[in-house]
Amino acid sequence: MSPNPKQPMTDDSIQVRQVNHYQFSWVAGEAGQPGTWTLQLVLDQGAWEEVLTLDAEDAEVLQNLLKRSATVYYDVRRRTLMFGTTPAGQ
Repeated sequence: MSPNPKQPMTDDSIQVRQVNHYQFSWVAGEAGQPGTWTLQLVLDQGAWEEVLTLDAEDAEVLQNLLKRSATVYYDVRRRTLMFGTTPAGQ
């Protein structure tokens, strides 16, 4: 009995992608209500995009982290940003 052949890799099967570009946007809320921040991530040179909704405090923190990190990854399934990599032992 032979093992089942592996299925071909598709865009949906890639779970962790590199962030190449990002853009913050702010949308006004109803009168007297706070607005909404969004963060658009361009991943793997445009192969995938993701839009996150943020509060003002998270937007500020993420903007600082994105500015300082040379390499950023995004886990699509878990909706998690990962900043930089460090070799083991350092």
